[in-house]
Amino acid sequence: MQDFARRKRQAAQPSFTVYPIPAIIDVSPMPISLQEFPHPDSPYRLNGVGEPPILSSTPAIVNALRDATGLALGRVPVRPDDIALAAPRA
Repeated sequence: MQDFARRKRQAAQPSFTVYPIPAIIDVSPMPISLQEFPHPDSPYRLNGVGEPPILSSTPAIVNALRDATGLALGRVPVRPDDIALAAPRA
């Protein structure tokens, strides 16, 4: 959904008003439970809630696709055409 399209090294979208950014309505319902465990090495013994899963999931999925297909996938989101038309890794 968050594909940053380029044409001739320029952004294809004229502005961020037409750039599709996911909203809360685009997320499937999920159960959430809050558990508080102070972190001894963090300021105020707190950690961010959303950053760790966001930072690691995309690279993990792309690496799994690379391992499964043997393709040199160099962008996200990975689309079916990226897999069908990609060149194998050297």
